Amino acid sequence: MDQNYKSGFVSLIGRPNVGKSTLMNHLIGQKIAITSDKPQTTRNKIQTVYTDDRGQIIFHDTPGIHKAKNKLGEYMVSVAEHTLKEVDVVLWLVEPSTFIGAGEQHIAEQLNQVKTPVILVINKIDTVKNQEQILTFINAYKDICKFAEIVPVSALKDKNTDLMLDLIYKYLPEGPQYYDEDTVTDQPMRQITAELIREKALRLLNDEIPHGIAVTVEKMKERDNAIMDIEANIICERESHKGIIIGKGGAMLKRIGSAARREIESQLEMKVNLQLWVKVRKEWRDSELYMKNYGYSQKDI
Repeated sequence: MDQNYKSGFVSLIGRPNVGKSTLMNHLIGQKIAITSDKPQTTRNKIQTVYTDDRGQIIFHDTPGIHKAKNKLGEYMVSVAEHTLKEVDVVLWLVEPSTFIGAGEQHIAEQLNQVKTPVILVINKIDTVKNQEQILTFINAYKDICKFAEIVPVSALKDKNTDLMLDLIYKYLPEGPQYYDEDTVTDQPMRQITAELIREKALRLLNDEIPHGIAVTVEKMKERDNAIMDIEANIICERESHKGIIIGKGGAMLKRIGSAARREIESQLEMKVNLQLWVKVRKEWRDSELYMKNYGYSQKDI
């Protein structure tokens, strides 16, 4: 192994919906983190691994840092803030704007308390008509925090992502790799399956319901003929939500199931028989017991 081989941990942080999961999925070349245009899509710390000739980067995609409204929100924020002190580099993703709101100010305050090198990533530059404007965005942000580097990128259009990787390697310590070359995530397949089902529900349901859903995979068993039987529950907080998730004559649940099944099949590279049920657990986002059961536990932080 090259004596200058580097390996280390990088945390992606930012407000909800700035493109953290899209960037991470793009870098590792396959979908691990779910994406949607709704806030609070990522709830746990998702770990993925990028390996090339220079070294290995272990990315933590964290939940967006936001003002918590319930126990689930508090859990998500503490996951995100806790990782700042544990990693070698922090990537802070922001949208291209000269307006720095309260959410960004809060993140800057957190970052100013850590010694970890921070790279500011101005994402979504493909949406900027006049590219000269990017300099005004850099100027707006440059003094809010002591940045090691500032780089404008487009995760969606793969613009400047190579430069961003160069900058990450610049700050990583030398050392052997933590995972073998073939590893792209430490997420168990059961968890990825649950998240893919939740993503489809997020995309297909209207705004007020998705925040209040969780997905649990109750059974995942392979048959002799290479078909995977999966049984999963979609948990919601109200009876009225249950009706909307099921839809008229079960139509919405069928749409969620079909979309999720296709994606799970491509992840598992085998046929899947997916069965979904909808269950109501009132106020589960404020119950530590339910949160723990659904995979959001303080001990994981």
